[in-house]
Amino acid sequence: MEMHQVRYFLATVSELNFTKAADRCNVTQPSLTRAIKQLEDELGGDLFRRERPQAQLTELGQRMYPLLKQCYESALGARSLASAIKSGEVGTLRLGVSRTINLELLTLCLLELKRLFERLELKLLRGTPGEIVQLLKKGEAELAVAADIDEEWDRLDRWPLFTERFQLLVNAGHRLATHASVSIEDLRQERFLRSAHCERAERLAVLLRSHDLDLANGHELTSERDLITLLEADFGVAFAPRSIACPKTLKQAAVDGVELDRSVYLYGVAGRERTAVASAVLKMLRAADWSRYAN
Repeated sequence: MEMHQVRYFLATVSELNFTKAADRCNVTQPSLTRAIKQLEDELGGDLFRRERPQAQLTELGQRMYPLLKQCYESALGARSLASAIKSGEVGTLRLGVSRTINLELLTLCLLELKRLFERLELKLLRGTPGEIVQLLKKGEAELAVAADIDEEWDRLDRWPLFTERFQLLVNAGHRLATHASVSIEDLRQERFLRSAHCERAERLAVLLRSHDLDLANGHELTSERDLITLLEADFGVAFAPRSIACPKTLKQAAVDGVELDRSVYLYGVAGRERTAVASAVLKMLRAADWSRYAN
């Protein structure tokens, strides 16, 4: 089945006249008639009853009409989309983002992409560092933003964006909220909220235990949103990266004797061709000013 055959069929349905349909399609009537006959042979029956002055759809033609119309419109849509992608009007970005990365870090970049690509299609994929690597390996994500990924993969490209410290996060009404810095002794009686999916979770636990702080009497979470919610409810205190989405209901403070940081990177796959959108993201994020979050 050829698309021009379907187009001739649809024109004839609209005009119910082979001569008018041929004029509409800018072909001779014999060419249009021959193409429709070939389509009928392929479908196994007549699509029209050749009556004068008008042609009439047969039962087969009536049943085929909505299907062939949908087929033709889908083909036109595919052609239009391909043209738009080629010209840069449409862009798709499949971006992996670690669960611990505040999406506000990428907002300005995404807004600029929206301006550059009239029909931007964004697919945001959240995951742990291990899941992020798998997304990149499978091609489900073109680029990713995450902290240190320990997995060794020789095709994993990475570009450093910034390094940030972990700070204490408390409710704005907490007794430590007014402290510019906090001592280890100030934390002796506190209950800790721990992010199990944080890249530095184990290192932080070791560091706090080295100061004889009790982590057993606390809460373990797997969602940044849940962490913020429980901090706002004054369920305890938490250590979190400086760039975490911190509402006005919470306060951040440095802790003397607790030196912990993480580096945030942009990841890609070496040797893999990138779309125009991914190339633009790569340039923008590498050129961005990250000093607000850096140590």
